[in-house]
Amino acid sequence: MTRQISVGLGARSYEVLVGPGLLDEAGRRIAPFLKRKRTAVVSDETVWGMHGARLTAALEASGVTVSPVVVAPGEQSKSFEGLAEVTDQLLALELDRGDVITAFGGGVVGDLAGFAAAIYKRGIDFVQIPTTLLAQVDSSVGGKTAIDTARGKNLVGAFHQPKLVLADLDVLATLPQREMRAGYAEVIKYGLLGDFDFFEWLETNGEKVLAREPQALAHAVARSIEMKAEIVAEDETEQGRRALLNLGHTFGHALESETGYGAALLHGEAVAAGQALAFRFSAAQGLAPSQDAHRAAAAIAAAGLPTTLAEVPGHPFDAARLVRHMAQDKKAEDGRLTFILARGLGETFVARDVDAGAVAAFLQQEGAR
Repeated sequence: MTRQISVGLGARSYEVLVGPGLLDEAGRRIAPFLKRKRTAVVSDETVWGMHGARLTAALEASGVTVSPVVVAPGEQSKSFEGLAEVTDQLLALELDRGDVITAFGGGVVGDLAGFAAAIYKRGIDFVQIPTTLLAQVDSSVGGKTAIDTARGKNLVGAFHQPKLVLADLDVLATLPQREMRAGYAEVIKYGLLGDFDFFEWLETNGEKVLAREPQALAHAVARSIEMKAEIVAEDETEQGRRALLNLGHTFGHALESETGYGAALLHGEAVAAGQALAFRFSAAQGLAPSQDAHRAAAAIAAAGLPTTLAEVPGHPFDAARLVRHMAQDKKAEDGRLTFILARGLGETFVARDVDAGAVAAFLQQEGAR
């Protein structure tokens, strides 16, 4: 069955559809948003090779002409160079502001295509068809689009909401298990940040989710999206509660910076380690019970994800370098560090002006130099 989840943003509201077989329905689902029966599909070589023919057939069955814009897979495409390549191809296709871009891939493609849509002729509509678990439960919903720079991750971007999101659970059947685990890090995040009952459900059913058992997977994806939709509707541009969605990301982005945003450390793996670190740091500061930090780390580790610095490629890290990366984080203000910390399982808060010395000392205790 297909679940329909609304992201309530007034004139920018849209639906997220979750269920099996949605790729085959893409034509009739997307066609109502097209003024001309055409769409540029931004994808990467891997996804397009696996699923491009199927998506093309679905769109063409509804009379939609498909113009593929295919980029190299990997975080390296989410760059100024990748953005220039995509926008140049869109211009060559002579898209106008009444046309629609379709982002078809994981988080890298969604972020890149969404940002291109935000700036192409000062804004063009786009739809998201996320093909990874991580993209389905996180990056495809909420309108955050961005590219990376040499100074950090997602530092150049825009809020640009899609017109529709199609989260086809069947597409996840071809996802490598490492990518499933990386996506699961963002699933468990929702339990840790604000839904203790969901966290407990994942403790019991996490293996079923990772094994792609249909009912468990559908519940995990839908509940994650429901939580994100609720938070985004309340705080679209991350002025308040939406910042909670960054649980684990301040530590995680610093680790990604140190490992070069490559295959050595996937985004979800970095976030998993970051969440465990955030809970342990909270406990070390006397904010959360130590048993909650242990329980959070155990649930993350049960999914085969890293929870310590020693499990991250590149260890041992330099504590001062990691803190400098954190100072470049988008949430930092006037040089002050901002973290999402915990008072307990399912209870997190935004902590501003966190002492950099305390973070460095904690990282040294965790095994950094």
